[in-house]
Amino acid sequence: MDAIQQHMLDSYRTARRGETAPPLPGRYDRETVRTIREYRRTHRATPHTAWYTRLTRLPRLPRRGSPRGAATR
Repeated sequence: MDAIQQHMLDSYRTARRGETAPPLPGRYDRETVRTIREYRRTHRATPHTAWYTRLTRLPRLPRRGSPRGAATR
């Protein structure tokens, strides 16, 4: 089912119930894209949180299957 068919079905249901019709498909696309861009732009500028910094400073664990000190071929 595409967006137009879903909108027609939703409009039919709301008309039967006496509610307001849903917005047309694509009506708020520009606003949504603008909001997402703004969110990414503002959150990209913020530094990493303290938990992320602590997480990256943890000691590295050896890989499975290659014990420490084993000779590599």
